[in-house]
Amino acid sequence: MTESKKAVIIIGNWKMYKTIEESVDFINKLLPEVKEETSKIYLAVPFTLIKPVSDEAKDSNIVIGAQNMNDADEGAFTGEIAASMLVDAGAKFVILGHSERREHFNETDAFINKKVKKALSENLQPILCIGETFEAREANRTQEILEEQLAKALSEITEEQMKSIIIGYEPLWAIGEAVPATPEIAEETIKICRSFIEKTWGLAIADIVPIVYGGAVSPQNSKLFLNQPDINGLLVGGASLSVEAFSKIINYQEELVR
Repeated sequence: MTESKKAVIIIGNWKMYKTIEESVDFINKLLPEVKEETSKIYLAVPFTLIKPVSDEAKDSNIVIGAQNMNDADEGAFTGEIAASMLVDAGAKFVILGHSERREHFNETDAFINKKVKKALSENLQPILCIGETFEAREANRTQEILEEQLAKALSEITEEQMKSIIIGYEPLWAIGEAVPATPEIAEETIKICRSFIEKTWGLAIADIVPIVYGGAVSPQNSKLFLNQPDINGLLVGGASLSVEAFSKIINYQEELVR
């Protein structure tokens, strides 16, 4: 890597953690640590925290978003939330197709596709998550699975719409585990995704669509992943719950440019 800074996207996913008081305290402590950082900082928080955290992060370099949404505008969908409600609360992006949504809530690529389209129509930036199981990788089906997920979840998405989408590659076999994918495996797999995007939407789109890696990301390994040329950022789970750990990941380049 050269001494020039690489523009990256660091996405924190809090999942089902933190109260309003805890989240406001977190933002107040994080802001001084990252105020000079040029990387894009995204934070996906629980629905109840979107409004207070958005207010606290206003006019800063931290972008607040949601972890999920429904594809309907409104209606009798107990426990669900609409894109317009997220926007009203202050969300700027939404994670869609996370492996936990696919596994625990049986979300299909067809349903995720509807949500991607709805998010785009409401000016919410979609972060589309894809990933293969350990069994699929062992059976040499990684490319097949990822291309199928991309094709179905992004069906009928135009080149112009693709410019607003972030892809998150999160191998299911690495999420929440002590051993993540190696930087080399992540790089190789993300190249597969970028090649498919090029075949489907063209080279110009493939060059600008950010693809980030997620899966057991830590302050210790973040530099190794971000040094890979095709990895445009990180999707951070557990480490994003700690101000110290998350800020170290965000500020990873400080050590590299010395």
